[in-house]
Amino acid sequence: MELDKILENRRSIRKFAAGSRLTKEMISEFIAAALDAPSWKNTETARYHVVMSPEKIASVRNCFNAWNVNNTENVQALVVTAFEKNLSGYEKDGTPSNELGNGWGIYDAGLQNSIFLLKAAEAGIDSLVMGIRDAEAIRAILGIPESQEILSVIALGEKDSAAERPARKKVEDIVKFY
Repeated sequence: MELDKILENRRSIRKFAAGSRLTKEMISEFIAAALDAPSWKNTETARYHVVMSPEKIASVRNCFNAWNVNNTENVQALVVTAFEKNLSGYEKDGTPSNELGNGWGIYDAGLQNSIFLLKAAEAGIDSLVMGIRDAEAIRAILGIPESQEILSVIALGEKDSAAERPARKKVEDIVKFY
């Protein structure tokens, strides 16, 4: 599928179908593609914690608000995204390279997540990125080290129904050329 078509068709899905063809190998391919994203001084600090067992999925879903619990019924995987703190945006001596500090770790993980989502869409796997979650509860359930900042949880599966494309801003509304 062409990139323009993937961008046009990818949606945040809030109703997943029961059952799916999603596999560990497919998710590994999405992550491998994400590794091609640029990162601060090639630090590649993004980390993925992939939850596929029904029992663990249920445990992680308990860390969501009611809205996201409802949105993730029937998901086939939950991917907790994080980054290693104090590496991207920092010098070797540990001092921040600029005022953003760990903001670069968030930025780098966002770049990777974008590629991850597009690669999933290319494979016909639908997704929903969620930021409303209890990060510390998820950390405890999955044993995520304190050195990692938890950013989001990506739900993966196949949609139960089509999602409409929301209106987007026009280029001229968001850009200034100098």
